[in-house]
Amino acid sequence: MNDLTQTPEMLIAMMGARARRAALALAQASDAQKADALRRAAQALRDQAPAIIAANARDMDNAAANGLSPAMLDRLKLDAGRVAATADGVEQVASLPNPLGSIIDQSVRPNGLELSRVRVPLGVIGIIYESRPNVTADAAALCLRAGNAVILRGGSEAKESNRAILTAMVEGIVAAGLPADVVQLIPTTDRAVVGALLRATEFIDLIVPRGGKSLVARVQEEARVPVLAHLDGINHSYVDGAADPAMARQLVVNAKMRRTGVCGSTETVLIDRAFGDAPALVKALLDAKCEVRGDDAVQAMDARVIAASEQDWDTEYLEAIVSIRLVDGVEDAIAHIAAHASHHTDAIITDDAEVAERFLNAVDSAIVMWNASTQFADGGEFGLGAEIGISTGRLHARGPVALEGLTTYKWIVRGTGQVRP
Repeated sequence: MNDLTQTPEMLIAMMGARARRAALALAQASDAQKADALRRAAQALRDQAPAIIAANARDMDNAAANGLSPAMLDRLKLDAGRVAATADGVEQVASLPNPLGSIIDQSVRPNGLELSRVRVPLGVIGIIYESRPNVTADAAALCLRAGNAVILRGGSEAKESNRAILTAMVEGIVAAGLPADVVQLIPTTDRAVVGALLRATEFIDLIVPRGGKSLVARVQEEARVPVLAHLDGINHSYVDGAADPAMARQLVVNAKMRRTGVCGSTETVLIDRAFGDAPALVKALLDAKCEVRGDDAVQAMDARVIAASEQDWDTEYLEAIVSIRLVDGVEDAIAHIAAHASHHTDAIITDDAEVAERFLNAVDSAIVMWNASTQFADGGEFGLGAEIGISTGRLHARGPVALEGLTTYKWIVRGTGQVRP
């Protein structure tokens, strides 16, 4: 048990040193042993589901009493189905191809030197997250399988849930013969500990923040450790003039309303003026209990539409609210997205393949879709297993970050006695 009377810097140094030792031990473990640890951890999550749900109920009660928003409460909530899905995600990571040791490329120099770039673990990863307790399991599974130790710092609203999930995960990890310190949870919600983690360059190789804009902004501003992050999920669904009306209604309603609190939710719908079924699409959203904020043309379609402000085009609602604007074709849609998107996920709905390709090539987002719901912006849906997050940056990893995104590479050079002249 960590001594909570220690300074934040001392606590992180102690946990970081343990993580370094665990990462070294993990580097000596076989892939089969790591996969076995995850399968055992998944079973422990299933076996301990009642305790996890009970812990989550305490968190939910406290969060509701503290006025947490409905969207954040939805992210926090665990039930039997969500715990089962979390366990399934951990088990899926165990069955994914091992990225470590894979050769990215190789060549032979004129002097006979054989060069290859080989995937290796990053080392120790720090993950700072809010609300979603399933991140505890997802992060532990992905980091472990990619050969990394991980230090987790969950939000105060999910502290009981996170502890219960970590207990189950560690039980499985230790049963497979791996050190418990492969996965550690910071035992205090003191905000000063976050600062210490962000400055721990001696012990931490990468920081991954998952949470609201203020959290991610703080991490990016204060971190001395490299950061993998996205700030917002201001996602767009563009309905082209050549879109099938029934498909458009189905996709847009799903993209917004399936789960409004996830980062892949559509926040702005752009509709081509040439699309003839716009009133029915707006009505479908309103009938689905979604608040619609629109420009003048959209307001004229239904009396229930509220006037959109300029701020609406730059807002990630994470609830049942959507902004809608009419645009003059795909070029106008691309221009709006370039001005207002967060480079997370943007989609086009159209039967015109040429227009679709123009959109796919021109929109500079981590994920760009054609005739699909933006709710598919998820590592599991991409076949990557549980994701660590979705990166909107351009360096190292982009889009859903899973096993490969948690590795780096080293050069291996094989010679036969060459010396440099």
